[in-house]
Amino acid sequence: MNSKVQGLKAFLGQTGRVALVEVAVTKGSTPREAGAFMLVSASAIFGTIGGGQLEYMAMDKARQMLGAAARSLANEARIEVDEVCATLDVPLGPEIGQCCGGRVEVSIRLVDGSLEQQLIARAEADEAQLPHVYLFGGGHVGQALAASLALLPIHVVVVETRTEAFDGMPETVETRLAPMPEAVVREAPAGSAFAILTHDHALDFLIVAEALKRDDTAYVGMIGSRTKKATFRSWFLKSAEGSEAQFDRLVSPIGGSAVKDKRPPVIAALAAAEIMTALVAHAAQISGATAVEKAMAG
Repeated sequence: MNSKVQGLKAFLGQTGRVALVEVAVTKGSTPREAGAFMLVSASAIFGTIGGGQLEYMAMDKARQMLGAAARSLANEARIEVDEVCATLDVPLGPEIGQCCGGRVEVSIRLVDGSLEQQLIARAEADEAQLPHVYLFGGGHVGQALAASLALLPIHVVVVETRTEAFDGMPETVETRLAPMPEAVVREAPAGSAFAILTHDHALDFLIVAEALKRDDTAYVGMIGSRTKKATFRSWFLKSAEGSEAQFDRLVSPIGGSAVKDKRPPVIAALAAAEIMTALVAHAAQISGATAVEKAMAG
């Protein structure tokens, strides 16, 4: 599994001198929030501050600074302050061909050893806080859904009973071989999302039942038809000691039913959007609850 942290370390280690471009202050409508950053080398970039002319302007300034610093070093001259750090205050209007309407202050700094370690530590902390999505099943839809989820700021774990199902999985997802996949549900952190789409309906039922019996999940979804959902409901209530309240939290079929298209990439796109929406809503709910608890405690 290749993580964003590994990608960051690789970029810092292979591209020579680098400049950090970071959104420092935002006012009004802007492409990215304060704290968003990108790294710029003489020939490559890592990350984004939102694209468009704003990003191109920041990249040009960063490369001017890199060039000036390189010339100073080559001439054994002292590097001036403006070769190490700079600030751009950019209105996002017609002047630069963007119509966001807001204003962005961008800081640009050359990356030294200390800043490099800060960036890595920050990336590691951010990665540790990523919500987990557990994808059970590596068939056609599972492969497509893993590819869609791999693009998002989440930690994806693909769980399978068959080793060969991991062939072709994106490098940025974690793969886990488990003879009893339902046991993985019990080990998942609070706030996780579970998408169940194995090759075996009976196995699907076991995994879904475990997920629904947790009261701290962000999302529980199962692939299938209305008939499969009805069959699961009957089994869940009669044989798995589940409740109607627990069953009502099940999303099935995953991806909704508004789009009548059963092609794996289409199902995956719809399901990925559905899962991300649920994760964001759950995070907001938890954040709101925490704020209330702090207010009551204070």
